[in-house]
Amino acid sequence: MIPGSTAGKDALQALYASHYGWLVGWLKRRVESPMDAADFAQDTFVRLLARERPLDQDREPRALLAHIAKALLVDHWRHRAVEQAFLDALMAQPEPLVSSPEEIALVREALMRIDAMLASMPEKTRVIFLLSRIDGLKYAEIGERLGMAEITVKRHMRRAWIACLELA
Repeated sequence: MIPGSTAGKDALQALYASHYGWLVGWLKRRVESPMDAADFAQDTFVRLLARERPLDQDREPRALLAHIAKALLVDHWRHRAVEQAFLDALMAQPEPLVSSPEEIALVREALMRIDAMLASMPEKTRVIFLLSRIDGLKYAEIGERLGMAEITVKRHMRRAWIACLELA
C-alpha cells in the first residue's frame, strides 16, 4: 500500500469490513482457538497495510487474504516446530545439564534467527548448505548428488556463508 494514500486506506477499510468475518472463519478451521484465528486475521490485514503496492481491486480479495494468512500460519507452525524440537532436546538432557531460563531464552532466540536465515535462502542454496554442514558432504559429493557442477555448489555455499555472516 502506498503510505499516506487515502484511496489505498479506503480500499483496505472496505476489504476489512467485507472480508474480516470470512477470514476469521477460514482461519478458525486451521488453528486451535478462535482468539488465534482473530490474531492471524489482524496480522493478515497488517501485512496488507505494510505493502508497498496498492490493492488490486480486480483480483479476488479472498484469494489474496488466504494467501497471506497461509504464509503467516506456515511461519507460525515452523517456529513452533523449532521451539518444540529445542524443548524436546532440553528435556532429554541429564538433570545436571539443564540450562537456566536465561540460557534457554538465548538459545531459543538464536534458533529462531537461524531458522529465519535458512528460510530466507533460496531452496537450492539451503539444501546445499545443509548437505555440507549437517550431513558433512564434500562439495563434489553434493554436486554429484544434485547433478550440478562443483563450481555451482561453491557459489551456493558462498551465498549461504554470506547469509550466516549477516546473521552474526
